[in-house]
Amino acid sequence: MQEPGDRTHLPEPSADPPERSGELPGRSRDDPDVPEIAVLVGLQGSGKTTFFRDRLAGTHVHVSKDNLGKRRRRQARQMRMIDEALAAGRNVAVDNTNPSREEWDPLIEMARTHGAKVTGYWFPPDVPGSLRRNAARTPRTRVPDVGIYATVSRLRRPLRSDGFDELRTVRFDGTGGFDVTAMDESGDPPDDAGR
Repeated sequence: MQEPGDRTHLPEPSADPPERSGELPGRSRDDPDVPEIAVLVGLQGSGKTTFFRDRLAGTHVHVSKDNLGKRRRRQARQMRMIDEALAAGRNVAVDNTNPSREEWDPLIEMARTHGAKVTGYWFPPDVPGSLRRNAARTPRTRVPDVGIYATVSRLRRPLRSDGFDELRTVRFDGTGGFDVTAMDESGDPPDDAGR
């Protein structure tokens, strides 16, 4: 996993994802100065927001429908925030459950409009752990358990063929941090990831 400020990149798989249009003139999405949308994919209570604070807060604008309260047209507001950040050349982290293509496709399309790259962060489902962490939240931030089960029914691991430029798997490391590994198209870590 890149630490904030680290400009090294994980090797790209040999096959390009579809729709590589939207490159910035004279630059590719492999350029470390090209903005990024980090799409966090996982259940409520899977550690996405904690991961953002730990790993991405120094480099990415945080966008989450949770921060928009009960406002109407939250999706439109979220897309406007992403558009504005990318237009300013800033990285964005989209911290929602993002369980399926229905949520990813508009984000990927927005990235292509700005010539940005899209990195998916997959938080494999751990329903008992999510339920336990959710129960420990404040009443204002806690979601009903049925919401977690509803997300499980829609949750799908992202693939490069969905339009992601890079994919990473995020798990708790057992010491209060996170273990982040590159993920290939099959969803497995590459052979050189040490797993």
